[in-house]
Amino acid sequence: MKIVILQPLAISSDVLEKHKQALINAGHSVIYFDSLPKDQDDAIFRIKDAEIVIAVNYPISGKTIESSPNLKMISVAFTGFDHIDTETCEKKGIIVCNSAGYATHSVAELTFGLIISVMRNIISCNDVIRKQGTRQGLIGNELNGKTLGIVGTGTIGLRVAEIGKTFGCKLLGYNRSEKPEAVKLGLNYVDLKTLLKESDIITVHTPFNKETENIIGKEEFDLMKSTTIVIQTSRGGTINERAFAEALNSGKIAGAGIDVFVQEPPVDATNPLLTAKNTVLTPHVAFATKEALLKRTDIAFNNITSWVKRTPINRVA
Repeated sequence: MKIVILQPLAISSDVLEKHKQALINAGHSVIYFDSLPKDQDDAIFRIKDAEIVIAVNYPISGKTIESSPNLKMISVAFTGFDHIDTETCEKKGIIVCNSAGYATHSVAELTFGLIISVMRNIISCNDVIRKQGTRQGLIGNELNGKTLGIVGTGTIGLRVAEIGKTFGCKLLGYNRSEKPEAVKLGLNYVDLKTLLKESDIITVHTPFNKETENIIGKEEFDLMKSTTIVIQTSRGGTINERAFAEALNSGKIAGAGIDVFVQEPPVDATNPLLTAKNTVLTPHVAFATKEALLKRTDIAFNNITSWVKRTPINRVA
């Protein structure tokens, strides 16, 4: 089969070559592009003859899929797959598999990096000490004893709960279904309004879809305590960005750590979150550790070999 790797996988050439060679040895042809497509037309050109595509987070539109008559399977080297037109894939019988689980530890760890950075004023402390300043006005808060509200208790949310318990947090969760593992940790499932009202720290770990788009907006921010901090490492669009910025600037909430935006970085300079008060911002790096990138590569290629053997795994469409 003709396999096209649409974009760079952020791995070493040795690792890439190992995976490519395994597919070639199995009788497949592999084409690898070491740069992002310039635009949709370029993406169409790259995959127009492909039977299998490996993509990361570059959008694959319905038009791109319709222009690829031989396409049978897409392996997404990413947890989120809202950038793939799965409706068109389903109409054409194209299977889509993702790489869920590869970034569980990396995302959960950055979540707490952001929490601690905001609560302990680490960025401001760094700036002050370099200017011969003192801790005046930079007294922080402890995690221990705080109520940690987790919106979405899937694999990543569960890992966040485990770490939060270690820090001595009281755990609240909101999810479509209760997870026995989370309950065993001592997490108490509540409705979303209760979680928003009672949590000192709110962290979002839901996928992005019709149900979760703007799951936190103006009304939800109005329910929060003025001392609450909000952490966004899920998918851009699960929190309304304008309402988020307004809540920060008006003092409705105390601070935020934000890794994802509606627009994939570089984020437009007009985005209100870039100038909002009391924030620590990162350019969508929660998933980006060497360990996680190796895991996702293994999963993405294994998705293909499993599908070829007619035992598909990680299927999302």
